[in-house]
Amino acid sequence: MNKVIGILAHVDAGKTTFSEQLLYHTHAIRALGRVDRGDAHLDTHPLERERGITIFSGVASFSYEGDTYTLVDTPGHADFSAEMERALSVMDGAILLISCAEGVDAHTEAIWRLLRRRKIPTFLFLNKTDRVGADPARTLEELRARFSPAVFSLDGAFDGERLSGAPLEEVISQDDDLLARYFSGEDVGREAVTLTRRLVKECRFFPCLSGSALQDEGIDAFLRALHALTETSYQEEGPPAGRIYQIRHDAKGNRLCFVKLTGGVLRVRDEIGGEKITAIRRYAGDRFEAADTARAGELVAVTGLSLPAGRGFGGEPDAMPPNVTPMLSAQVLFDPALPAPEVVRCFRELADEDPALAVRWDARLRELSVQIMGVVQLEVLEALCRERFGLSVSFGPSRVLYKETVDAPATGYGHFEPLRHYAEVHLRLTPGAPGSGIVFESLCSTDVLDLNWQRLIGTHVLEKEHRGVLTGAPLTDVKISLLTGRAHLKHTEGGDFREATYRAIRQGLMGAKSVLLEPITAFVIEVSPQDVGRVLFDIQRMSGETEPPLPDGGRTIIRGRAPAACLMDYPRELISFTKGAGRISMRFDGYAPCHNAEEVIAQAGYDPERDLENTPDSVFCSHGAGYPVKWNEVENHIHCK
Repeated sequence: MNKVIGILAHVDAGKTTFSEQLLYHTHAIRALGRVDRGDAHLDTHPLERERGITIFSGVASFSYEGDTYTLVDTPGHADFSAEMERALSVMDGAILLISCAEGVDAHTEAIWRLLRRRKIPTFLFLNKTDRVGADPARTLEELRARFSPAVFSLDGAFDGERLSGAPLEEVISQDDDLLARYFSGEDVGREAVTLTRRLVKECRFFPCLSGSALQDEGIDAFLRALHALTETSYQEEGPPAGRIYQIRHDAKGNRLCFVKLTGGVLRVRDEIGGEKITAIRRYAGDRFEAADTARAGELVAVTGLSLPAGRGFGGEPDAMPPNVTPMLSAQVLFDPALPAPEVVRCFRELADEDPALAVRWDARLRELSVQIMGVVQLEVLEALCRERFGLSVSFGPSRVLYKETVDAPATGYGHFEPLRHYAEVHLRLTPGAPGSGIVFESLCSTDVLDLNWQRLIGTHVLEKEHRGVLTGAPLTDVKISLLTGRAHLKHTEGGDFREATYRAIRQGLMGAKSVLLEPITAFVIEVSPQDVGRVLFDIQRMSGETEPPLPDGGRTIIRGRAPAACLMDYPRELISFTKGAGRISMRFDGYAPCHNAEEVIAQAGYDPERDLENTPDSVFCSHGAGYPVKWNEVENHIHCK
C-alpha cells in the first residue's frame, strides 16, 4: 500500500529532526542528519543548510511493515507558507508537530485550519518533551480546547494492535455494538482499532503522541500508530490520473513537474494535456533515479510538460484555490544596464515554481515587482537570483498589498466598435462575501446572446487581475453578472468581447462606491505580566483589537488582530522593550476595510482615467470610423436596452 504523508510545523518545532528519525528508524538512511550540522537529508539546498530552515518541500521514501511511505517535508517558516500549502494537495495524511516548550502559536493554528479545510487525516506529535519547561499535558489540553476535542493522546493507550483507556472509550462510543460488549466486560481493544482507522480517515479522531525527536524518544510508538491507523485506496488499473503539485528546474534547466498519481499507470511517452512525457524520475532529497513507469500512490517528477502547478489530469480535479495570500509587495531593483526582458524572464521562471510571487512588469514605468509573505523570502529570492541566474538584484521597501472591492451594486457598460469589430457588454457588479474573490454568473438569455459568447465573456472576467479605481489595487470579493450583450454576425471576433468586458468592469467601477481593503494579521503575544499594559496600549494605537489576556504560568498570553501595515515592525519593537523575553507569532487573517483609507489613497496618487491599460472608456463607430467615448458618457451611447 502506498501512502503519502506530509510533515508540518512551525519553524523550530523540530520537524526536520523528526523526519530524519523516521527515515533512520525505517532504515531508509544509515546515519542521522542534523539541521545544526547542515547535513539533514531532506534539507538539500545550500540555502536551507546555510539558514537551518526548510525552504522547499522535499520528498523521501521508506518502507514499514510492508507499506511504502512517501514523506513530504514542508517549510515551517511563515514566509514560505505558499510552498507548504501546495504540498497539501497530494497528502493522504499529515503529521503536525508541536513543540511542548513553546506550545501552540498563530502559525500552527493556520496550518490546522488548512488541514481541516482540505479534510486531511492528521496525527499530532508533541515534540521536545525533554526541554526545560515542557508540559505535554498542558499542550494536549490546549490542543483539545483550541483545535478539537477529538484530539486524544495515545501515549500508553495503543501498542500497535490494541486500544485502551480514554481513547478506546471515545472510539467505541461511536459504535453501539462495541459499546455494549465493552460494558459487558468483553475485550474490544483490537476491534476498536479498525473503527479508529475509519474515524481517522474521516477526520473525526486525531491521534496524538509525544516524545523528543532529538533524543530519539517516542519515534517507534508513533510509527506503529501511523501504520496501524492510516489506509489508502487507489485505482491501480486504467489510464493514469493525478495532479501536478509542484514545479522545479534542475541544474541543467529542465522543467520538472512533480506529480501525485491517484490512479492507473503513468509511462514515459504518455500524453497529458496534449504534451508528451519525456522522462520519469523518483526523487529522494536531491538525488533521483530514472523510471519507465509510475503507479497510483506515488510521487514522481516528469519532464516534457508545460502545465502549471495545481493542474489535474485523467479525471482528477484541479487543486483547490490557495488560501495562503501574500500580504506584501516589493519592487525588484537591478542594474539599468541589464536587459530588462532577461531579468523579467528569470523572475517568471521563479514564479513558475511559486505562483504566489505574482510577478508584475510595468513596461511604461519599467518597474518589476513581486508579491511576498515576508522579508525572509526576499533574502532567499536575492540569493536564488545570484545562484541560479548570476543575477545581482535587491528589493525596495516592502509595501502592504492592498485590494479593492465595491460597497453597493453598480452597473458597467463596455462597447468596442472600431472599424470591422463589434461587441457590447453590460455587467452588474455586486459586493461578494469576504474572501470569495471574483465570481461570474450569467443572467442573460441565450435568445439575446449566444451561449458561446456568454462563456467567452465569463472567461474574460476571470482571466486577468482587474484593477480598482482608488489606488489601482487588485479587485476582489465582487460578483460580476452578465446582464446583456450584443455581437455582430459578420464583424465580431473573440478579442472584441475581451475589450468590451474589460471596459465594462472598469466603467462600472468608476461609478461605484469602492472600498479599499487592507490585510489583517492575527497574532499571539507572550510576555511577562509587567509588559501587558504596554502591549495592550500598542495594539490599540495600531487600530487593533485583543481578547482578554490569559495568565499562563508566569507569563501572559494576548491574542488579537491588527492591520498588517501596523504590525510589520512590531516584532523588533517587542523584542526591544521586553529585552528579548517577549514572543510574537503572526498569520494572515483575511482582508478588511482599510483603517486609514484616505491617507493610503492620497499617497498612491492614482488617477484611473490616466491608466490607459485599464481604460473605462468605450469605442463606438460612426460613418465608417471608430471614435472614443468617455466613461461617464457611455450610457448615453449604448446599443442594448
